[in-house]
Amino acid sequence: MTDNIYIQTEIEDKCREECGVFGVYDFDGGDVASTIYYALLALQHRGQESCGIAVSDTNGPKGRVLSHKDMGLVNKAFTPEALEKLKGDIGVGHTRYSTAGSSTRENAQPLVLNYVKGTLGLAHNGNLINAPEIRHELEYTGAIFQTTIDSEVIAYCIARERLKTGTVEEAVGRAMDRIKGAYSLVIMSPRKLIGARDPFGFRPLCIGKRDNAYLLASESCALDTVGATFIRDVLPGEIVTISPENGIESDMSHALPKDKEARCVFEYIYFARPDSIIDNVSVYHSRIMAGKFLAMDSPVDADLVVGVPESGNCAALGYSLQSGIPYGMAFMKNAYVGRTFIKPKQKNRENSVQVKLNPIREAVEGRRIIMIDDSIVRGTTSDRIVKMLREAGAKEVHMRVSSPPFLWPCYFGTDVPAREQLIAYNRTIPQISDIIGTDSLDYLKIEHLEEIAGNLGICKGCFTGNYPVDPPSEDIRGEFEQ
Repeated sequence: MTDNIYIQTEIEDKCREECGVFGVYDFDGGDVASTIYYALLALQHRGQESCGIAVSDTNGPKGRVLSHKDMGLVNKAFTPEALEKLKGDIGVGHTRYSTAGSSTRENAQPLVLNYVKGTLGLAHNGNLINAPEIRHELEYTGAIFQTTIDSEVIAYCIARERLKTGTVEEAVGRAMDRIKGAYSLVIMSPRKLIGARDPFGFRPLCIGKRDNAYLLASESCALDTVGATFIRDVLPGEIVTISPENGIESDMSHALPKDKEARCVFEYIYFARPDSIIDNVSVYHSRIMAGKFLAMDSPVDADLVVGVPESGNCAALGYSLQSGIPYGMAFMKNAYVGRTFIKPKQKNRENSVQVKLNPIREAVEGRRIIMIDDSIVRGTTSDRIVKMLREAGAKEVHMRVSSPPFLWPCYFGTDVPAREQLIAYNRTIPQISDIIGTDSLDYLKIEHLEEIAGNLGICKGCFTGNYPVDPPSEDIRGEFEQ
């Protein structure tokens, strides 16, 4: 295990990031491990819990896969020596935050399966809602699971369907007929790289090209990092198969009508990096627009607009541009503090936010502050940040949130907890404002969500309780081990 151990200081009152997936196939036979490594660094914001790389040499022994995975951050899990051992021209990578399955090395991805037809390397971003029933069915037919994650259910479904189909991509399609929920998949077979996106398009996935290599990535920022050119997004419900013989092949047989698509709007609000473009929509522009809408709908007379780093910064800039109130920096963020799996005792948690964020007294003292954040989940952190600003001399603190209030849990990969834990549940906005100690509080209006997402089909279940697909009868959302 790596030595990635810190005091727990990740802001508690946040939706957790998603996983990041990446795949590459170099038709010229070059080693791809270092490319995957740098791409995972670019996707590190989507998961800091564990990471892994699996590669294969398409010109070597068929079915031989080399892999390395570990807990912690990418730059800690992979030494130069570990990367040097990963020789192959096709590979997949993954960086993980657990939404289903506990935080253990066994649950790290990519998963590598050896079966009758060869090998399968799989990286998955998302959350299935029918994983328990499929898992039970597979177990009663002799399957032995090595992990507790729903991604292994997907891998088993593909492997079993492959025994009855002529191609691996056909097996992926048949597996998609069985699984329900959110998934973007990158799959490595002995001679093909495959990407698949669920019919609703919950999670992003895109295609890139560099020289004679093709790449799949959760976000376009990973393509930029490794010097690749963005080609296009994998469409909701699409399976793409990449091979030297046929280039990029597309299967749209699982696509839904456009009005049924349901992308997770939090990719635009919080999860994705601002320099990414998802489904032809700039994440940076989405957040600027959210801030502008807040300024139009919830104006307040103040001296300075600030964002809660990092995810509130773009929306704060948008608020400033629309309102004419100067944009500034009110917090210093400690860049050397990371996520951990060791949580401090409760009596120490009051100070955990201040280890990561510290107010800049000269910027806020005597001023009326508008503070922009992307969300309030439980409210346990917002009150501490507001208190920090007041102790630094802020005259007034007005909070604006670039998403609507969370009122329902999420079952599709975003770590929104049960309703009883949500501060907005059974409370009015003025009541929430009193709890967190602001002079005023307001949220982004739901009717603006489609516009900030480029008028694409989005999921609003965590705000409205109306999900694009019925939620599971059994709640399988995972939590960190205590």
